[in-house]
Amino acid sequence: MQKESKPKTIGIDARMFGYAQTGIGNYIRHLLEYIFKIDHVNNYVVFLMPEEFDNFQVPNERVRKVMTTCKWYSWKEQLIFPFTLYKENLDLMHFTHFNSPILYGKKSIITIHDVTPYFFPGHKMKSPLRRWSFRLVFYSSVKKAKKIIAVSQSTKNDIIKYFKIKPGKIQVIYEGADEQFRILEDRIIVDDLRRKYCLRKPFLFYTGVWRNHKNLVGLIKAFKIVKEKYHLDIDLVLGGKEDPYYPEVRETWEKLGLQNDIIPVGFIDQTELPVFYNAADAFVIPSFYEGFGLIGLEAMSCGTPVISSDRTSLPEILGKGAIYFDPDRPEKIAKKICLVFTDKNLYNELKRNGFLQIKKYSWNEMGKETLELYKKI
Repeated sequence: MQKESKPKTIGIDARMFGYAQTGIGNYIRHLLEYIFKIDHVNNYVVFLMPEEFDNFQVPNERVRKVMTTCKWYSWKEQLIFPFTLYKENLDLMHFTHFNSPILYGKKSIITIHDVTPYFFPGHKMKSPLRRWSFRLVFYSSVKKAKKIIAVSQSTKNDIIKYFKIKPGKIQVIYEGADEQFRILEDRIIVDDLRRKYCLRKPFLFYTGVWRNHKNLVGLIKAFKIVKEKYHLDIDLVLGGKEDPYYPEVRETWEKLGLQNDIIPVGFIDQTELPVFYNAADAFVIPSFYEGFGLIGLEAMSCGTPVISSDRTSLPEILGKGAIYFDPDRPEKIAKKICLVFTDKNLYNELKRNGFLQIKKYSWNEMGKETLELYKKI
């Protein structure tokens, strides 16, 4: 008779819990939800920032939460957070992002969502010291971890290529799309949203951060071609908070005279996001780099055709549920946008293929595969 294993104590870095508009925040929320649903043996310690400590509800007596003021990407994270972890005497620690403390040497696994800062350091990482610090922390984290979770094969390939990690150490575990992303039967909700944001025309939709790797400048240049060459009477709706570090996005559409055709709607709450997908005629992902591309799956779940960059993880994750373009060539982006808006057969095919594609992804499966990895270690 097989001896039953004793319960272990597993720590989960949930400091970005509550940041639902980020892929990492969404990942942590679902990881906690599904791990706690399916694991009835082990004990867990969840590390949270003060802003979200009270919002996180402990689901059972095997889960305990610990508050920390060590914000991610800070010196406190590197110098103080490891000693918070040591106090808990953990059997295993799961770092949900690349930034594990260098001084923490006990058994751990790490989830790598992408290596975007390696290719696109951005305005906040202009300092050579910050770039050096990122590479040092990233390299230390992937080297120390017993196992690495990559959210796509594309991300796994990048970790192998740029950080010389053996393939067997990395396991690809896909994410999923929330059940709230679906076709809305009540079209009154969609009509109300259109009135609220003055969305009178058919529109192309983007949502996400306004950073250089998202290629919004290229999208806006392509949209100018859509208006001038193809004469499509549509609007471009941009979701996401404007980033003061990237003023070139607004400067580009003002320079091109698109003020009346581009509608920036700002930060979109998670409850309103499915309505935007339902209201949109098509969704676009113009990115140069994506670790997973969850927004594409969300759009597909709502029956919205996806027009996507052909870079990194996007073809792998979106499959036949999207039509692809070279993000370096605005004229190619414009052509694909025009095709989706004018070719009804293609439009319907993308919708059908999208519904088939999303069946491949599940947060529940993500939870099961992650728990199996915990057990192996």
